[in-house]
Amino acid sequence: MTTDTDQAHQIVLPGGEMLAWSDLGTEEPTDGGPVGALAARVVRPGTRVLLAGPHEPAFLDRLAHAEVTCLLRSHPDGVALAEHAAGRAVRVVVGGPAGLPADETYDVVIVASGLDPVESVEGTRLGWDGVLALLAGRLRPGGTLLLHMDNPIGLHRIVDVSPWYAARDDNRWTVDGVLDAGHPANLDQLCHRLADAGLIPDASFAAYPHPEAVTALVATGELERGTSAGLLDAMLHNACSDGYANRSVLQDPARLAVDALHAGLASKLAPAWVVRARRGPLPAAEPTDLPVALVQAGTPDMGAIEVVTAAHGWRWQVTQPPLRTAPNTGAAYRDHEALTGPVPSGRLLRTLLLDACLRRDLDRLRPLLSGYAGWLDSFTVDGRISDAPALAGVDNVVVDGERFAVLDPSWQAVEPLPVDVTLARGLWRFAAILLTGGYAHPWSSTLDLAGLTVVLGGLAGRELDRSTVRVAVETEAAVVAARRGLDPAGQQRLLDELDALEPNSPPPGPRSYQQLHEAWLRQREELRRIQAVLRWTDDLINNRERALRRADIKIKLFSGSLSFRLGRLVVAPVRWARPPARAVKRRLRRALKRQVVRGEQQ
Repeated sequence: MTTDTDQAHQIVLPGGEMLAWSDLGTEEPTDGGPVGALAARVVRPGTRVLLAGPHEPAFLDRLAHAEVTCLLRSHPDGVALAEHAAGRAVRVVVGGPAGLPADETYDVVIVASGLDPVESVEGTRLGWDGVLALLAGRLRPGGTLLLHMDNPIGLHRIVDVSPWYAARDDNRWTVDGVLDAGHPANLDQLCHRLADAGLIPDASFAAYPHPEAVTALVATGELERGTSAGLLDAMLHNACSDGYANRSVLQDPARLAVDALHAGLASKLAPAWVVRARRGPLPAAEPTDLPVALVQAGTPDMGAIEVVTAAHGWRWQVTQPPLRTAPNTGAAYRDHEALTGPVPSGRLLRTLLLDACLRRDLDRLRPLLSGYAGWLDSFTVDGRISDAPALAGVDNVVVDGERFAVLDPSWQAVEPLPVDVTLARGLWRFAAILLTGGYAHPWSSTLDLAGLTVVLGGLAGRELDRSTVRVAVETEAAVVAARRGLDPAGQQRLLDELDALEPNSPPPGPRSYQQLHEAWLRQREELRRIQAVLRWTDDLINNRERALRRADIKIKLFSGSLSFRLGRLVVAPVRWARPPARAVKRRLRRALKRQVVRGEQQ
């Protein structure tokens, strides 16, 4: 049975379609970000592609150079996909996987939402292995399967406030925990299942920060080898910070992701994996053209930035327009054309500084901070820094021995900034991380953010004052507002939030219960200190009051005695005579002065 949409685009209904169900979310449609960019790399021009499972309609734009068949279980989703692809070589099949024509094979099968939503609840259920076997059987020799799978013990579940098994959503028809033997529970088991289906897994990527919202893909092998790479450190930290912003979590996902990276567990704790598997026989001497990493370029419709392997390390590669954001407003803009050179090697400066602070290693902190300040000085022209170095904070600078370098040079300053403001902004950002994050450090707990920034400047060999720090905070608000696309009112609210940060405040971003608990402990210690000061002040006031009371009693006692009264009678005439005596004295003094003047005149 077939039906036509308003755009005269054919939708095939072989049976098993779900007429009143949609797998697409209510958020703004995207083109798949890094997953879409990876799919576009895998698909060659003119190949036949099977897009199995729910995908945003804009995902098809990535595959405009291929002949695409979409397999969906939801009829409303099929209509939306067909409307979006009107006029292109796209066919939509709505039903279970068994509804695919029996004689059709494909060069590429893409399952970017996992195998579970491919299968319809209307009709005979095949199970995870059954769906995989059916799709693998539709691959031509040498064909490629691109498969997404959620990690049942991934970072997203570790930090989630509500346990996954307590979910009662309408789409929770399958149990996807580790107890379900029908689903693979880790990446090794997934590769074994693919091998059992006659496929050869040859590449795998860890997907961060959430299975439903992937903004970073990193090759699992590189994650295991590059445990101290500044690029991977910054990539995972930024992806988790942005992906969980303003969400309630048990602990900071960005900190957990970075710790997992340095422990060699970033691939095992990834929220999801994307695996490329091939059906043999494979072509001989086929070049490996997959990137090392793909990261969301900005807004969801801007594609991804790639990191590829070069002769001497990694290098940036940007193929998705727009390449440049015009610096017409705000304090910063992004120029993707700057991402054309090699990725600088080394460790992230933020990580090195945190490590030194945790170990109270001032001998390590001084050369790091002074080296950072000296490196900024090397870009100074007439006391100002321009372009990418002007925005190079400790979270975007890598250190390799004695060499400092900007990691991501695409963010540029619209106007040159004073070198002291640039340094103060970088140090203030680190001070905010250190104090609001609850990290141990070698300085007094009574320092506020501005005070600690001044101290860090002293370690760097620079004399910063609070007025410079204030300008740095205002610059930080302007830069962040430009990155987020905030209007002037939003920038002012952001500045107010930055001004309100205190050492006992929770860090901005995800609402981590662990960090909220640490902030509460810091606030309790501060209250105890204030209460101790109040008790000391109260004791001092009470002592002074008791001393005054004793003095008052003595005064009253002495004033009522006979000797005191006789003394007052003796002193009273003297007191009465004092004003006339002073008047006589003044008259005598004036008369004597007149006589002296007359004598001089004669």
